[in-house]
Amino acid sequence: VLSSLPLQVMLYFNVYYFPIWCLSEGIMLHLKYHLLPWHYQFLLVTAFLILSLAEGSRLYLGYLGNLQEK
Repeated sequence: VLSSLPLQVMLYFNVYYFPIWCLSEGIMLHLKYHLLPWHYQFLLVTAFLILSLAEGSRLYLGYLGNLQEK
C-alpha cells in the first residue's frame, strides 16, 4: 500500500484552511448568539464543538494514516 499524494496535498491545504474556518464560524456564532432562543444556542455551540473536534481528529488521523501508509 502506498501513500496518496493527492490526499496528502488536500490534507496539507485543509490544515491551513481549518483555523480560518474555525475562526470565522466562531465569530459568526458570537455575533448571532444573543439573537437566538436558548435551544438554538445550545444546538449551535454543540454542533460547532463536535464539528471542530471531528475535523481536527480527521486531519490528524489522515496525516498519520497516509504518511505511515495505513
